Amino acid sequence: MQSTIALSASTQYFLDLEEKYGAHNYHPLPVVLNKGEGPFVWDVDGKKYYDFLSGYSAVNQGHCHPKIIHSFIEQAQKLTLTSRAFHNNLLGEYEKFITEFFGYDKVLPMNTGVEAVETAIKLARKWAYEVKGVESGKAKIIVCEGNFHGRTSTVISFSSDPSAYKNYGPYMPGFEAIPFNDVQTLEKALQDKNVAAFLFEPIQGEAGVFVPDEGYLTAVRNLCTEYNVLMIADEIQTGLARTGKMLACDHENVRPDIVTLGKALSGGTMPVSAVLADDEIMLTIKPGEHGSTYGGNPLACAVGITSLQVLRDEKMMENAEAMGVLLRDELKKLNSPFISIIRGKGLLNAIVITHSNKEAAWDLCLALKENGLLAKPTHGDKIRFAPPLVITKDQIMECVGIISKSLEILK
Repeated sequence: MQSTIALSASTQYFLDLEEKYGAHNYHPLPVVLNKGEGPFVWDVDGKKYYDFLSGYSAVNQGHCHPKIIHSFIEQAQKLTLTSRAFHNNLLGEYEKFITEFFGYDKVLPMNTGVEAVETAIKLARKWAYEVKGVESGKAKIIVCEGNFHGRTSTVISFSSDPSAYKNYGPYMPGFEAIPFNDVQTLEKALQDKNVAAFLFEPIQGEAGVFVPDEGYLTAVRNLCTEYNVLMIADEIQTGLARTGKMLACDHENVRPDIVTLGKALSGGTMPVSAVLADDEIMLTIKPGEHGSTYGGNPLACAVGITSLQVLRDEKMMENAEAMGVLLRDELKKLNSPFISIIRGKGLLNAIVITHSNKEAAWDLCLALKENGLLAKPTHGDKIRFAPPLVITKDQIMECVGIISKSLEILK
C-alpha cells in the first residue's frame, strides 16, 4: 500500500535526509512528526494523529506533559550534569523518593532501559558469587524465549529473534532460555545450584503483548524464593501504570527482588532508567565497579520525581485500567474476520492480524496513518495499541472508529 500513498514534499525531504545520512537500523512508518501534546502528535504538514505507540510506552503521561516539561526547563536552567565524581543536591532526593515510591532499600540510576537490564545482570552475578556462594565464573541466568530486553551485545546473546543476534556473535555465555509462561520448565531450570536469577518481562511486549496465565507471576515468586534465585522483573515497558497497575507484577501482589525501570520514568523527555533492589543485593556493588557519567544527573532526577508524581496524582493507573477494558471490548465488537486475537492489560494491548497477505499488518498501519492513528507492527502480524494513559473514553471510541474504517482495506 505504501506505493499508493502520496507523500508531501516536506515529508519526502526529511525521509531523504535520513535515508542518505542515517544508519538503516529502523523501518519507520512514512510520517515525520514535529509536535506532540497529550495523546496526539502532528506531522510536518500539520496533520494530527492519535499516537497508539507512545514511544514504546515512554510517554505514558502524554506528550509534553506540562508539569514534566516545567520541571525539565526549571532544572535545565540551573544544573544538568555533575557526573558522579561529585554530589548534587537532587540525587539523594530522587533516591529517597523512588525507593519509598516502590518500597525498596536502594536504587541505582542509569540512563537507557538496556543499561538497567545490564545493571541487573551484573547485580545478579555479583550476588550469586558473594551471597549465594556460586563458584566463580559459573553463575547462570534463566531467561525466556521471545524476550526483548534491548540490543546490547550481552542482551542479544540470549535473544531468540534472529534479527537481533544474527552475525553479531560470539555471544556471551551464562544464559539459558526457557518458554515463557511455563512454570514446570522454570522449576526444573531453577534446580541448578548455579542459577543466580530469573530475568523476565511480566508481559512480553515486543513479542506481541503476550500476557501469561493468571497465577504465573505468583508461581515465579514462590519458585525463586524456594530455590534461592533472584526474581528480576523487567518493567521497563510494562511498568509505570501502563498495564493498570504501577508495576505489572502488582496485578498479583508480587514483589520482585530486582526491578528495572525506564521509558516513562522521564515522561518521554530524556533517557532515564533505574534498578531497584534491597541492600543485600545492591550493596554487593562497591565504588568503581559500576556506573555511568549521566546516571543520576540532576536533570534526570528532577524529571524522574515529577514523572512519577504525575502518574500517581493524575490517577493514570486507574485510567489505563478502565480505558484498556473499553478498548478491548470495543475491538471485540468489531467482529473483524482479520483480527484473530485481541489481548492485553490496561493500555498495553495488541491485535493479531490474519490475512493471506503477509504484509497485511503493515498495510493496515499505513491505512491507520492515513486515517489519523499511528501504530506499528511487531513480528509481522501483530500490532500494538498502546496510547498515552491520558486518553479519554470519547477518544478511545473515536480511535476504534478509525480502526474499523482502516480494516476495510484488508477486504
